[in-house]
Amino acid sequence: MSRISKKRKAVLEKVEPNKVYPLDEAMNLIKEVNLTRFDASVDLHVNLGVDPRKADQGVRGTVRLPHGTGKTKRVLVLCTPDKEQEALDAGADYAGLDEYITKIQGGWTDVDVVIAMPTVMAQVGKIGRILGPRGLMPNPKTGTVTMDIAAAVEEVKAGKISFRVDKYGIIHTSIGRVSFSPEALAENAREVITTLVKMKPASTKGVYMKKITVASTMSPGIPVDVKNFRIQN
Repeated sequence: MSRISKKRKAVLEKVEPNKVYPLDEAMNLIKEVNLTRFDASVDLHVNLGVDPRKADQGVRGTVRLPHGTGKTKRVLVLCTPDKEQEALDAGADYAGLDEYITKIQGGWTDVDVVIAMPTVMAQVGKIGRILGPRGLMPNPKTGTVTMDIAAAVEEVKAGKISFRVDKYGIIHTSIGRVSFSPEALAENAREVITTLVKMKPASTKGVYMKKITVASTMSPGIPVDVKNFRIQN
Protein backbone atom coordinates (compact mmCIF):
# COMPACT_ATOMS: atom_id res chain seq x y z
CA MET A 1 0.00 0.00 0.00
CA SER A 2 1.46 3.35 -1.09
CA ARG A 3 2.14 5.96 1.58
CA ILE A 4 1.11 9.59 1.30
CA SER A 5 4.08 11.95 1.44
CA LYS A 6 4.21 14.65 4.09
CA LYS A 7 3.91 17.32 1.43
CA ARG A 8 0.81 15.78 -0.13
CA LYS A 9 -0.71 15.16 3.30
CA ALA A 10 -0.25 18.84 4.17
CA VAL A 11 -1.89 19.82 0.89
CA LEU A 12 -4.85 17.48 1.43
CA GLU A 13 -5.42 18.99 4.86
CA LYS A 14 -5.99 22.40 3.25
CA VAL A 15 -9.08 21.12 1.46
CA GLU A 16 -11.81 20.78 4.08
CA PRO A 17 -13.85 17.56 3.83
CA ASN A 18 -17.47 18.01 2.67
CA LYS A 19 -16.97 21.71 2.03
CA VAL A 20 -17.93 23.40 -1.22
CA TYR A 21 -16.00 26.57 -1.96
CA PRO A 22 -17.15 29.82 -3.55
CA LEU A 23 -15.55 30.12 -6.99
CA ASP A 24 -13.17 32.93 -6.04
CA GLU A 25 -12.03 31.11 -2.89
CA ALA A 26 -11.49 27.90 -4.84
CA MET A 27 -9.19 29.72 -7.27
CA ASN A 28 -7.11 31.09 -4.40
CA LEU A 29 -6.88 27.62 -2.89
CA ILE A 30 -5.89 25.94 -6.16
CA LYS A 31 -2.62 27.87 -6.09
CA GLU A 32 -1.92 26.73 -2.52
CA VAL A 33 -2.47 23.02 -3.16
CA ASN A 34 -0.42 22.78 -6.35
CA LEU A 35 2.26 20.10 -5.99
CA THR A 36 4.13 20.48 -9.27
CA ARG A 37 7.30 22.47 -9.90
CA PHE A 38 6.16 23.40 -13.39
CA ASP A 39 3.37 25.76 -14.45
CA ALA A 40 0.57 23.23 -14.15
CA SER A 41 -2.70 23.37 -16.04
CA VAL A 42 -5.83 24.30 -14.10
CA ASP A 43 -8.83 22.28 -15.24
CA LEU A 44 -12.55 22.70 -14.74
CA HIS A 45 -14.85 19.67 -14.51
CA VAL A 46 -18.60 20.28 -14.73
CA ASN A 47 -21.05 17.46 -14.13
CA LEU A 48 -24.25 18.19 -16.06
CA GLY A 49 -27.68 16.66 -15.65
CA VAL A 50 -27.87 15.52 -19.26
CA ASP A 51 -28.09 12.19 -21.05
CA PRO A 52 -25.30 12.29 -23.67
CA ARG A 53 -26.86 9.29 -25.44
CA LYS A 54 -29.65 11.57 -26.62
CA ALA A 55 -28.71 13.65 -29.64
CA ASP A 56 -30.41 16.80 -28.31
CA GLN A 57 -28.51 16.62 -25.01
CA GLY A 58 -24.99 16.25 -26.38
CA VAL A 59 -23.74 19.60 -25.07
CA ARG A 60 -20.97 20.83 -27.31
CA GLY A 61 -19.65 24.25 -28.21
CA THR A 62 -16.93 26.87 -27.89
CA VAL A 63 -16.06 29.71 -25.56
CA ARG A 64 -13.45 32.43 -25.69
CA LEU A 65 -11.62 32.66 -22.38
CA PRO A 66 -10.96 36.28 -21.34
CA HIS A 67 -7.40 35.41 -20.28
CA GLY A 68 -6.69 32.51 -22.64
CA THR A 69 -5.41 29.12 -21.50
CA GLY A 70 -1.75 30.03 -21.09
CA LYS A 71 -0.85 27.59 -23.83
CA THR A 72 0.03 28.52 -27.38
CA LYS A 73 -2.10 26.29 -29.58
CA ARG A 74 -0.66 24.80 -32.73
CA VAL A 75 -3.14 25.32 -35.55
CA LEU A 76 -3.35 23.44 -38.84
CA VAL A 77 -5.54 24.88 -41.59
CA LEU A 78 -6.66 22.50 -44.33
CA CYS A 79 -7.45 24.73 -47.29
CA THR A 80 -7.02 25.40 -50.98
CA PRO A 81 -3.75 27.02 -52.15
CA ASP A 82 -5.33 30.48 -52.48
CA LYS A 83 -6.13 30.51 -48.74
CA GLU A 84 -2.78 29.26 -47.45
CA GLN A 85 -1.11 32.66 -47.07
CA GLU A 86 -4.22 34.11 -45.42
CA ALA A 87 -4.09 31.33 -42.84
CA LEU A 88 -0.37 31.78 -42.17
CA ASP A 89 -0.69 35.57 -41.92
CA ALA A 90 -3.45 35.10 -39.32
CA GLY A 91 -1.13 32.98 -37.18
CA ALA A 92 -1.68 29.39 -38.34
CA ASP A 93 1.32 27.14 -37.78
CA TYR A 94 0.61 25.00 -40.83
CA ALA A 95 -1.56 25.47 -43.91
CA GLY A 96 -2.15 23.28 -46.94
CA LEU A 97 -4.15 20.24 -47.93
CA ASP A 98 -2.83 17.18 -49.72
CA GLU A 99 0.59 17.11 -48.04
CA TYR A 100 -0.97 17.35 -44.56
CA ILE A 101 -3.62 14.75 -45.31
CA THR A 102 -0.79 12.42 -46.35
CA LYS A 103 1.21 13.28 -43.19
CA ILE A 104 -1.79 12.61 -40.96
CA GLN A 105 -2.46 9.32 -42.72
CA GLY A 106 1.13 8.49 -41.83
CA GLY A 107 0.50 9.16 -38.13
CA TRP A 108 1.35 12.86 -37.73
CA THR A 109 -1.06 14.71 -35.42
CA ASP A 110 1.28 17.23 -33.79
CA VAL A 111 -1.35 20.00 -33.61
CA ASP A 112 -3.97 21.20 -31.12
CA VAL A 113 -6.65 22.50 -33.50
CA VAL A 114 -7.53 21.71 -37.11
CA ILE A 115 -9.53 24.25 -39.12
CA ALA A 116 -10.88 23.46 -42.58
CA MET A 117 -12.73 25.13 -45.43
CA PRO A 118 -16.15 23.63 -46.23
CA THR A 119 -15.01 22.96 -49.79
CA VAL A 120 -12.26 20.55 -48.69
CA MET A 121 -14.29 18.53 -46.17
CA ALA A 122 -14.65 15.65 -48.65
CA GLN A 123 -10.87 15.22 -48.59
CA VAL A 124 -10.73 15.77 -44.82
CA GLY A 125 -13.23 12.94 -44.41
CA LYS A 126 -10.47 10.54 -45.44
CA ILE A 127 -8.68 11.20 -42.16
CA GLY A 128 -11.77 11.44 -39.97
CA ARG A 129 -10.98 8.16 -38.22
CA ILE A 130 -7.63 9.60 -37.16
CA LEU A 131 -8.74 13.10 -36.21
CA GLY A 132 -12.05 12.17 -34.58
CA PRO A 133 -10.77 10.14 -31.60
CA ARG A 134 -8.21 12.88 -30.89
CA GLY A 135 -10.83 15.62 -30.83
CA LEU A 136 -9.28 17.26 -33.89
CA MET A 137 -11.98 16.73 -36.52
CA PRO A 138 -13.18 20.09 -37.88
CA ASN A 139 -16.84 20.77 -37.13
CA PRO A 140 -19.16 23.68 -38.03
CA LYS A 141 -20.55 23.66 -34.46
CA THR A 142 -17.15 24.60 -33.06
CA GLY A 143 -16.38 27.13 -35.79
CA THR A 144 -13.58 25.02 -37.25
CA VAL A 145 -15.29 24.53 -40.61
CA THR A 146 -15.49 27.98 -42.16
CA MET A 147 -14.61 30.13 -45.14
CA ASP A 148 -13.41 32.90 -42.83
CA ILE A 149 -10.10 31.21 -42.14
CA ALA A 150 -8.33 34.28 -40.74
CA ALA A 151 -11.01 34.97 -38.11
CA ALA A 152 -11.10 31.32 -37.03
CA VAL A 153 -7.33 31.17 -36.57
CA GLU A 154 -7.21 34.47 -34.68
CA GLU A 155 -9.97 33.34 -32.29
CA VAL A 156 -8.15 30.11 -31.45
CA LYS A 157 -4.88 31.94 -30.88
CA ALA A 158 -6.67 34.49 -28.68
CA GLY A 159 -8.04 31.84 -26.30
CA LYS A 160 -11.06 30.25 -27.93
CA ILE A 161 -11.54 26.67 -26.73
CA SER A 162 -14.00 23.93 -27.63
CA PHE A 163 -15.71 21.56 -25.22
CA ARG A 164 -17.87 18.48 -25.46
CA VAL A 165 -19.75 16.50 -22.82
CA ASP A 166 -18.33 12.99 -22.31
CA LYS A 167 -20.35 9.79 -21.98
CA TYR A 168 -20.76 10.39 -18.25
CA GLY A 169 -22.27 13.84 -18.71
CA ILE A 170 -19.13 15.73 -17.69
CA ILE A 171 -17.39 18.65 -19.38
CA HIS A 172 -13.60 18.74 -18.91
CA THR A 173 -11.65 21.78 -20.02
CA SER A 174 -8.55 23.80 -19.18
CA ILE A 175 -9.13 27.31 -17.84
CA GLY A 176 -5.52 28.45 -17.47
CA ARG A 177 -2.30 27.80 -15.55
CA VAL A 178 -1.31 27.91 -11.89
CA SER A 179 0.71 31.06 -12.65
CA PHE A 180 -2.49 32.92 -13.52
CA SER A 181 -3.91 35.21 -10.85
CA PRO A 182 -6.91 33.82 -8.91
CA GLU A 183 -9.00 36.58 -10.47
CA ALA A 184 -8.06 35.54 -14.02
CA LEU A 185 -8.78 31.89 -13.28
CA ALA A 186 -12.15 32.79 -11.77
CA GLU A 187 -13.08 34.94 -14.77
CA ASN A 188 -12.16 32.15 -17.18
CA ALA A 189 -14.11 29.59 -15.16
CA ARG A 190 -17.13 31.87 -14.90
CA GLU A 191 -17.11 32.37 -18.69
CA VAL A 192 -17.22 28.60 -19.27
CA ILE A 193 -19.92 27.99 -16.66
CA THR A 194 -22.09 30.86 -17.90
CA THR A 195 -21.80 29.54 -21.45
CA LEU A 196 -22.87 26.06 -20.31
CA VAL A 197 -25.88 27.50 -18.48
CA LYS A 198 -26.97 29.27 -21.67
CA MET A 199 -26.64 25.99 -23.58
CA LYS A 200 -28.98 24.01 -21.33
CA PRO A 201 -30.94 21.60 -23.59
CA ALA A 202 -34.69 22.15 -23.43
CA SER A 203 -35.31 18.43 -22.99
CA THR A 204 -33.31 18.03 -19.77
CA LYS A 205 -35.18 17.46 -16.53
CA GLY A 206 -34.22 18.18 -12.93
CA VAL A 207 -30.92 19.75 -11.88
CA TYR A 208 -28.78 20.78 -14.85
CA MET A 209 -25.62 22.08 -13.15
CA LYS A 210 -24.99 19.22 -10.72
CA LYS A 211 -21.37 19.50 -9.64
CA ILE A 212 -18.33 21.66 -10.36
CA THR A 213 -14.75 20.74 -9.47
CA VAL A 214 -11.50 22.53 -10.16
CA ALA A 215 -8.05 20.93 -9.99
CA SER A 216 -4.52 21.54 -11.19
CA THR A 217 -2.25 18.81 -12.51
CA MET A 218 -1.74 16.23 -9.71
CA SER A 219 -3.57 18.37 -7.12
CA PRO A 220 -6.66 17.30 -5.17
CA GLY A 221 -9.98 18.38 -6.62
CA ILE A 222 -11.68 21.38 -5.02
CA PRO A 223 -15.51 21.30 -5.04
CA VAL A 224 -17.06 24.59 -6.16
CA ASP A 225 -20.38 25.86 -4.82
CA VAL A 226 -22.88 25.54 -7.68
CA LYS A 227 -25.78 27.40 -6.10
CA ASN A 228 -25.07 30.58 -8.04
CA PHE A 229 -25.09 28.66 -11.31
CA ARG A 230 -27.58 25.84 -10.70
CA ILE A 231 -30.77 25.82 -12.74
CA GLN A 232 -33.50 23.21 -13.02
CA ASN A 233 -36.83 22.71 -14.71
